[in-house]
Amino acid sequence: MGANDEGSGDGDTETRSYWKWSKDDFIPEESFQSWSSYRTALSQTCHRFKDRVLSRSDELHEISEVRKRSVNDMKRCLNWWDLTWFGFGSVIGAGIFVLTGQEAHRDAGPAIVLSYVISGLSAMLSVFCYTEFAIEIPVAGGSFAYLRVELGDFAAFIAAANILLESIIGTAAVARSWTSYFTTLLNRDPNSLRIHVESLAENYNYLDPIAVAVLWIASIIAITGTRRTSLINWFFTLMNTAAIILVIVASFWHAHPSNLHPFFPFGISGVFRAAAIVYFAYGGFDNIATMAEETKNPSRDIPLGLLGSMSFITVIYCAMSLSLVMMQNYTVIDPNAAYAIAFERVGMHWVKILVALGALKGMTTVLLVGALGQARYTTHIARAHMIPPLFALVHPKTQTPVYATLLVTSLGGVIALFSSLDILANLLSISTLFIFMMMAVALLVRRYYLRGTTPRENVNRLVFFLLVIVSSSIATSFCWGINPKRWIGYTITVPIWFLATAGIAFFLPQQRVPKVWGVPLVPWLPSLSIAVNIFLMGSLDYQSFIRFGVCTVIMLVYYVFFGLHATYDLAHQKSKPVVADGNGVLQSAVP
Repeated sequence: MGANDEGSGDGDTETRSYWKWSKDDFIPEESFQSWSSYRTALSQTCHRFKDRVLSRSDELHEISEVRKRSVNDMKRCLNWWDLTWFGFGSVIGAGIFVLTGQEAHRDAGPAIVLSYVISGLSAMLSVFCYTEFAIEIPVAGGSFAYLRVELGDFAAFIAAANILLESIIGTAAVARSWTSYFTTLLNRDPNSLRIHVESLAENYNYLDPIAVAVLWIASIIAITGTRRTSLINWFFTLMNTAAIILVIVASFWHAHPSNLHPFFPFGISGVFRAAAIVYFAYGGFDNIATMAEETKNPSRDIPLGLLGSMSFITVIYCAMSLSLVMMQNYTVIDPNAAYAIAFERVGMHWVKILVALGALKGMTTVLLVGALGQARYTTHIARAHMIPPLFALVHPKTQTPVYATLLVTSLGGVIALFSSLDILANLLSISTLFIFMMMAVALLVRRYYLRGTTPRENVNRLVFFLLVIVSSSIATSFCWGINPKRWIGYTITVPIWFLATAGIAFFLPQQRVPKVWGVPLVPWLPSLSIAVNIFLMGSLDYQSFIRFGVCTVIMLVYYVFFGLHATYDLAHQKSKPVVADGNGVLQSAVP
């Protein structure tokens, strides 16, 4: 039985306020009503796990029934213009102002511009996938909802866990960058406003209360209303865009072509290492897909907002990175505040202030839009009961998910208080790349598999081809990691990837045609997205994988002891719904 079989329950109702909690807001499922029930649920773990792996939701269920669990609807108040500026505000921030200098100095040199090209192309492949899904399944859950429909409940949980990890780490990283640029604006050392605690481990021993405060201010604005947040985002993003254009012009004015030599000081491997890190600079566009419930015309507005903003952002990133390495030799670039210090060294102190202000405004909009998108991810995850359903509730007056926003902000604030940017960026990149890879797989499943229609033989072929595509991509990345200059391995792995993709193209008929807009050149572009994302993951250092592995184990432990049983009960038993009366007050059904 799939998630679309979840019951709704019947009975009388009792009214309560939005802020009044009960046990059922956290653990309403039967498995958690007593220790005896919980022990019984644990004894059925294998059976329940199999059920969750094989279960699938469907589009109509996600759009209608699942959405109702938030009690109140989010307000449809956004158009393509709002989404375009949300795209700018969500993406342009810490990445371009901080990671460009860091990676040009440490890994890529002048070839950092190629790193941005590689990451930009990979991000655009993922944008294609997100756009098709957001049009077809316009709900707040974003990639979580899409994977729940196409790959099933367990795959969706893996995505949900990484989405929450990405959300928490992403906000923490940007908040700490905000503090660094604020201190630069004051002409002080980046750590001067942080509290040094010698007893803590390195990279965790500079406490950042300013980052925590900035996070909470952005979240409070997001809670007050989506339309208000959009207007504030317009204002800051317009100023930030103007500042970026001035920075690019001023940088090229002081450019020296000789600084481009040597172009590959760290080799091609350094370019890909940097590409995997600066991919963080493109992160955030997936927040736009989560706003589908609040978009007036998703089929028109989402493609314009997503594809338009990301195309222009890629051009901006390449221009900014090229201007930096032409203005200063990569060996003397300051990795902490590259642009600000570079302009100070050429005597343009006023541009240093402009850069710092632009960076602060950019990071502020990243936090604003992030607060919106991350809360909507969390809301839909709670609707599926993978976390307590309290976090799915939408406030009747603000029409925003207040509890979900508070959850993400609280956890992000704790991380921002302790962790340095480089630790956060590496872990964030691997989590983001993993989700984007799963999205490309889901897109191929969506196009070539239709429940109740696709013959079993074609299903087996699709699974085989997908496994070969993923395996050959991992092998290619492994060959690169061992020795980038040995091309023999690529002559085996790349043709295998090509043949597997060609197998889907020539031996499997597409089962579904997009209603409005679809990814072009299927299966080639989604398959390429899988390969590129896995390749970039393999370019990260082993410590990132260790941290990612530890986080994954923690996620699976949580799933086995809580998420699995909560979602199983929701799918197989009638629950007690929460509804709203005519005044928007919550009512809990009592059987």
